[in-house]
Amino acid sequence: MPPTDPGLSIGSDDTLGRQHPPERGARSDGGPRPAVTPDARAAGPLLDNLAGWGTAETSAGPFALVPVRPDRDLDRITGWMNDPAVAAFWELAGPPEITAAHLRGQLDGDGRSVPCLGVLAGVPMSYWEIYRADLDPLARHYPARPQDTGVHLLIGGAGDRGRGLGSTLLRATADLVLDHRPRCTRVVAEPDLRNTASVAAFLSAGFRYADEIELPAKRAALMVRDRARRHLL
Repeated sequence: MPPTDPGLSIGSDDTLGRQHPPERGARSDGGPRPAVTPDARAAGPLLDNLAGWGTAETSAGPFALVPVRPDRDLDRITGWMNDPAVAAFWELAGPPEITAAHLRGQLDGDGRSVPCLGVLAGVPMSYWEIYRADLDPLARHYPARPQDTGVHLLIGGAGDRGRGLGSTLLRATADLVLDHRPRCTRVVAEPDLRNTASVAAFLSAGFRYADEIELPAKRAALMVRDRARRHLL
């Protein structure tokens, strides 16, 4: 499970406790998946037509999540993954085939996770994964609610890190989720506890520290932005 941006990286009655969700891209009945294009998945019901969410206005300029197309974006994302500051957390450094396999795991799935470029003022400058946390293996490790939406991100350029931009874009992305997913009551993330800068960025973006959770690859801070508190934090 990828972490959040390295440059910045609950009541029981309304949680999911009935069964563990399948891995991303798997059908619950074990049968073959129908042929669906990546664009159709990004426009699909599991994430309420993410491809059509449009632009959020931020203090740094207009920001949009644009679903990844490997033929257009693979080289750019591979370059970011080979930045040592990124590779230390994402562990996807290497040739383009490594990044392509990571993207393919989502693009060949059912639309529960959509990899995106973050485009700020017309410039692709970050990589995001917007996913259904309640349908993700993450849901095994915290009291997930139906329609919980998760966020992973990295800021691509070193010049865009360490100046508060991550918090600005995290807030904008959480607002896009809450504006366009009316059934979603929370946006969640799970940065590595050791990445204190990332945790601080989430706090600055209106998330709260909800818990400390043990994941297969890391001990993480469960960060939550609640719809009910979005205008207070």
